[in-house]
Amino acid sequence: MDAFCRLSCFCLAVILVARAGHGAEVTYDGRSLIIDGQRKLLFSGSIHYPRSTPDMWPSLISKAKFGGLDVIESYVFWNLHEPQPGQYDFSGRLDIVRFIKEIQAQGLYACIRIGPFIESEWTYGGLPFWLHDVPGIVFRSDNEPFKFYMQNFTTKIVSLFKSEGLYAPQGGPIILQQIENEYQNVEKGFGDKGPPYVRWAAAMAVGLQTGVPWVMCKQDDAPDPVINACNGRTCGVTFVGPNSPNKPALWTENWTSLKNGSFINYYMYHGGTNFGRTASSYIITSYYDQAPLDEYGFLSQPKWGHLKDLHAAIKLCSHTILSGVTTISTLGQQQEAYIYNGESGECAALLVNNDNAKTVVVQFQNSSYELPSTSISILPDCKNVAFNTAKVTAQCNERLILPKLKFDSADQWSEFKEVVPTFEETTLRSNSLLEHMNTTKDRSDYLWYTVSVDSSETQPVLSVDSLGHVLHAFVNGAPAGSAHGTHNNPSFTLERTINLSQGLNNISLLSATVGLPDSGAYLERRALGLQRVTIEDKQGTKDLSNSSWGYQVGWLEESSAAQWSKFGASPQPLTWYKVLFDAPEGDDPLSLNLGSMGKGEAWINGQSIGRYWVSFLTADGSPSQTWYHIPRSFLQPKGNQLVLFEEESGNPLQITIGSVSRNKVCTLVSNSNLLHVNSWKNHKRNS
Repeated sequence: MDAFCRLSCFCLAVILVARAGHGAEVTYDGRSLIIDGQRKLLFSGSIHYPRSTPDMWPSLISKAKFGGLDVIESYVFWNLHEPQPGQYDFSGRLDIVRFIKEIQAQGLYACIRIGPFIESEWTYGGLPFWLHDVPGIVFRSDNEPFKFYMQNFTTKIVSLFKSEGLYAPQGGPIILQQIENEYQNVEKGFGDKGPPYVRWAAAMAVGLQTGVPWVMCKQDDAPDPVINACNGRTCGVTFVGPNSPNKPALWTENWTSLKNGSFINYYMYHGGTNFGRTASSYIITSYYDQAPLDEYGFLSQPKWGHLKDLHAAIKLCSHTILSGVTTISTLGQQQEAYIYNGESGECAALLVNNDNAKTVVVQFQNSSYELPSTSISILPDCKNVAFNTAKVTAQCNERLILPKLKFDSADQWSEFKEVVPTFEETTLRSNSLLEHMNTTKDRSDYLWYTVSVDSSETQPVLSVDSLGHVLHAFVNGAPAGSAHGTHNNPSFTLERTINLSQGLNNISLLSATVGLPDSGAYLERRALGLQRVTIEDKQGTKDLSNSSWGYQVGWLEESSAAQWSKFGASPQPLTWYKVLFDAPEGDDPLSLNLGSMGKGEAWINGQSIGRYWVSFLTADGSPSQTWYHIPRSFLQPKGNQLVLFEEESGNPLQITIGSVSRNKVCTLVSNSNLLHVNSWKNHKRNS
């Protein structure tokens, strides 16, 4: 994302941490966090533990540390940890304690955003769907049922962390935590139920006595002692600042910034993969692949290296920035200098060019400095430039995927075709069109709507209005058309001329969600699925919406009762495919090429690697995603099983598996570039 392209903004970011190994007191004032009485610069990065695998965590955290980060930030994912009321899961990719302990083992600190509403392009914003069925519940408001379950889960997580000694005062790595998430975006929608909820959430969190500060992001009225933090592209410009002079400026999600930050977190530092059905509406399986660490965990250059140099340059003058007296001097119409003077004569400066069109030469303390457009130069001694955000000295690389396995023989594949249900074969009935999510309870993406129609016309027009996301129509078992919405316009209408037989006909409509919504007020009231169904013929329009409908919740994974057969002559919709393979040699990550498929989901040895929707095209006509991450930990040496469910008519004979790597392809150093920041001290000493 463009957040990492405008890196000039990160230069003024500061935060305080202490090293692990003993209990640390964590406090704050109007300038920064204070840990054991010391101020230190810290850069943070988001790495979400369920979006990677435990075997990836050590490498991801190590690369983040080597890149100059001091803290790892993650949300907590309520819907994964409490899939049913009172039933908890902290195993495998959900082992948050193991993840946090790995952070500590590598000498870093943790910022944990408990939420427990998180948004994060995560299905239902991280809320478990069973909350939807709690009588009288209104999510994220001054509502007793919601507050009861929110407090239960928050207390469960905090108690778990305490029992494992994970908070800084206990000698653990957690120095900061968050309650709620960007609530101010929706607060007005709740009227007089919004402000009391904010006050309650803050008091509830503080009352858990963790010994480390709490934050609320995008919440200008966060009650004391909770710190109001900023999320956004330009926090340095748009953030009005803390709501108390005794609170520091913290940025829990930083994309770009310009000034005044005292806690910077990159969202994301590693995006990872939306495994299974965890992505929210219309979100692809690959998550923030453009981050400094790509989806597979490789360094994405020059982004990672440029940030590393930035962090090193800032830390050359960290003591002066944190403890010195700050003054601002005008250098031109759109240029200024931030000058930090320490008590012992130290001096550091940041020279800023806000002009986004041209390079300028400015005079500062009797010397000339060239400032490229929209950039900042860092002068740790107020004389020598250690880093300029627009001058990239890091190497660049590109991702390579080499083919390792092909599945181009029909003899390799088995298939199983799902049966299109008729009205008579359903057991759930209603004289109205049921809402999709409330019927499936998020057990499946799919819901069949079936109805019997007696017609004397052979080619009427079927019209179906849907609130989203996808619809496949079948008439007497034969495909009759498909339609879908988009992220910005999920509602749509399918309109097709259909072929009916004289007499009784079966119309079967398969509604499919592509993740649940993740944001907005009154999420529990959101509706998906069919809204109106009509048939128009020469005699007029017949509204079927209040006819007798039969319903069947679709499949979630391969049925144990599936009758597998040899691959057929031509691909058909609603078909399962299965193939066996041995793991390719080596340790490189693997990726599944589904460019020949349409829409569905893929499993490796029973573990879902996510939804795919190759037929959904981006604005430039490209598939939304073609390559899908297969974690090595999902594989065994021999006899691995790949299973796909294909909604459309994709061809599995063109599926391949490739190994993923990144190779250095160039270096960006030129005569106009600065010396590498690591050479700055020697250059200064010899000048």
